[in-house]
Amino acid sequence: MFSGLSGLVIDDVTDDGELIRVRARSRKVPVPCPVCAVESAHVHGWCERTVADVPVDGRPVVLDVRVRRLACRDWRCPRRTFREQFPGLLERYQRRTVRLTAQVGAVVRELAGRAGARLLAVLGAPISRHTALRALLRIPLPVVATPRVLGVDDFCLRRSRTYATILIDAETRRRVDVLPDRRSDTLAAWLREHPGVQVVCRDGAAGYADAVHQALPDALQVGDRWHIWHNFAQAAGKEVAVHSGCWAGASRLRRLDGGMREIRERGYTGSQSLLYRYITQGRVEDDRPGLSPRRLARLLLARPDNLKPDQHELLAKTTGACPEMSSLAALVRAFARLLAPAADNGDRLHEWISAAEKANLSHVHSFIRGLRLDLDAVHAALTSEYHNGGTEGVNTKTKMIKRQMYGRAGFPLLRHRILLG
Repeated sequence: MFSGLSGLVIDDVTDDGELIRVRARSRKVPVPCPVCAVESAHVHGWCERTVADVPVDGRPVVLDVRVRRLACRDWRCPRRTFREQFPGLLERYQRRTVRLTAQVGAVVRELAGRAGARLLAVLGAPISRHTALRALLRIPLPVVATPRVLGVDDFCLRRSRTYATILIDAETRRRVDVLPDRRSDTLAAWLREHPGVQVVCRDGAAGYADAVHQALPDALQVGDRWHIWHNFAQAAGKEVAVHSGCWAGASRLRRLDGGMREIRERGYTGSQSLLYRYITQGRVEDDRPGLSPRRLARLLLARPDNLKPDQHELLAKTTGACPEMSSLAALVRAFARLLAPAADNGDRLHEWISAAEKANLSHVHSFIRGLRLDLDAVHAALTSEYHNGGTEGVNTKTKMIKRQMYGRAGFPLLRHRILLG
């Protein structure tokens, strides 16, 4: 039960009801002086230390230790007396044993202040939320070498107001640092102070691109494929909405869900439009399409393997009714194939851009202009194996940490928790 106290001589263990009290003393062995390192066993006096130890049976344990004050045997040493220490068991000025400190640190590392204090009280090691935060901030941050491949992304501290930047090793996905803002000069200064970065994976933010150009002009910049596809999906969605008047008629008739054949087999001899007017009971629906632009865009951008047969049929009939939608569908399929990195994707990207510029799709043209502003990074994203997925994953965990602390944490505490993750 008290194997962790093997460095002491236990004299007594008493049950005080709500807690367990252990009385112990140090062993009678020589101890080196902290200044001259000369060993001494000459006792100058005694003192008492009261510390908390790991709980037993859900009850707190209090450890009363009788500690020797020893006299240095070297008359030339400026330190006349010194108190013996117990490395690995008791640390100087601490009110908890090393093993209890480790357990408290493991809890507050995951739960921080209030939640950590509540759990520790249940486990038999009650502390306040302020003590929990101090214990958290005393945990040393891991030392991470400057990575060869750096992942860079931003996250919001206050939505639409203040943002910070997180840096990770894109190969091992270990956190490297957290910067207090997303300004280009801040990132550029960090890159100059930490030489050795050869590849930078980032999103399309112009500030990050400028920072890398300033500090590491020879580094390879790799765009984020997810953001590239997301930007294209937004442009495609706008094209679907703009041309809804063209494909709306085909989608509205499609609302009879292929049941016209079955209805005719049952003896219906009228027209489809007459049946449609009967079903709508005279409601004015000519002003709105039977299929929303958002749903059509979702079908257009989805993986073909994930669509059901009736969805394939609906997509084919709707896009076939409008020349612009036919062109957009072909561009979507071609661009989706570029997202699997390959060495020849650079040439295929230029071919895709040439084909897209010939289509009558203004929002796609706007997307292409954005690609040209960062074409080298887009080219690297589609041809190299590097990506920014690890940074996005760390950002997801960062949001969980922020929600745990309900927005009450300052930047130093938030940075500490992120880097300990």
